[in-house]
Amino acid sequence: MKQIAALEARFMKKDLPKFSIGDSVDVHFRVKEENKERIQVFSGIVISQRGAGIRESFTVRRISYGEGVERIFPMHSPRIDKVEVTKKGKVRRAKLYYLRGKKGKSATKIKEKFDHKVNAKDPGDKTGE
Repeated sequence: MKQIAALEARFMKKDLPKFSIGDSVDVHFRVKEENKERIQVFSGIVISQRGAGIRESFTVRRISYGEGVERIFPMHSPRIDKVEVTKKGKVRRAKLYYLRGKKGKSATKIKEKFDHKVNAKDPGDKTGE
């Protein structure tokens, strides 16, 4: 088992950002077309994460021309160039499969999580009163 873990550790990416279910992300994915390779951006909401270690994957959903499109990305794939978190989402579910039944704006609307530590005033600060 130690040999398998050591082999998997070689191929795991270390520069991936921390993101969770409900976050809006931009996945920069390398696409090979004939002799050329280009980067295609897939933007959407993370609706599920599964697996662990090298087998970890996540599903991103977006609305494209009125149709829902989902794509599953292996987390440590060499084809993924980078993942950017554009918005942190505040959800109370582990899987957001209920978004599949929604249409229009409600299919992409998720509450945004705010970092209260940044916006909170210092209790000892009397200048703002």
